[in-house]
Amino acid sequence: MNYMRDSNPAYHIPVLLSEAMDGLNIRASGVFVDCTFGGGGHSTEILAHLNAEGRIFGFDQDADARANTIPDKRFTFIPHNFRHIGRFLRLHGITEVDGILADLGVSSHQFDEPSRGFSTRSEDASLDMRMDKRQFQTAEVILNTYTEQKLQEIFSRYGEVTNAKTLAKAIVAIRSKTAFRTVKGFKQAIADLVKGNPNRYFAQVFQALRIEVNDETGALHEMLEQVPDLLKTGGRIAIISFHSLEDRIVKQFFRSGRFEENDEQDPFGSSPSLTPLRTLTKKPITPSEKEISQNPRARSAKLRIAEKI
Repeated sequence: MNYMRDSNPAYHIPVLLSEAMDGLNIRASGVFVDCTFGGGGHSTEILAHLNAEGRIFGFDQDADARANTIPDKRFTFIPHNFRHIGRFLRLHGITEVDGILADLGVSSHQFDEPSRGFSTRSEDASLDMRMDKRQFQTAEVILNTYTEQKLQEIFSRYGEVTNAKTLAKAIVAIRSKTAFRTVKGFKQAIADLVKGNPNRYFAQVFQALRIEVNDETGALHEMLEQVPDLLKTGGRIAIISFHSLEDRIVKQFFRSGRFEENDEQDPFGSSPSLTPLRTLTKKPITPSEKEISQNPRARSAKLRIAEKI
């Protein structure tokens, strides 16, 4: 099926679009949530499957996304983090929905806008990385104030940086003489610590900082915890992740309703499920070679789908 209608591909090309639409099993008169509205690609496609009674709510904490709002009375833009999904849906009179979609990747616009500081190529940019500019914490704050132990933890956990301990120690030593202010200054300061491919190394370091700045795993946890109560029976949730940490969180929650794998088992050796969700994707769905060739940033995407039973 040929997907992709009018949206803003310059802002962000929607990843795994047809696979996500098929996975949601869209009911024409249903109510749907796009947790990461961005350029509106996924929302626009969902709207194309809805009739006059259908509705979609698009969440995005990035103020830049508001410019992509869809002029359709069935669409409602909510300028907040999806961790508040239940609260804001209730404010609009919605207590149950037919489907929820989340694309957890950073938008192309955020990467390509130098002032945002997301990209390792944004040499003259400040160390910002906030998706929501209303918040205080930036990458600059983290690098200049976090303890050595905390820095090591985020680089190891969120970026899988091989020399996280050495990097954290060096950052604390360097900042005692001069504060970190720009992307270029930070990269130059830690250049001697790079392990392996420089582009990959800096990408891992920046990913770790971005996840911490925006509390991305915390927001994902809070959203997922609300899903079982928000979905109608037979309703589906589709989540596209871009790194192993997010994918593990989604996989584990879909399977057991928990975020930890080592929960206590019952006397018979099995761990009872706490979730009414049934996983529909034994293995995550990944982009085709054709999609990757058209959109290289889709390469690491993984889609998991679950249904409320």
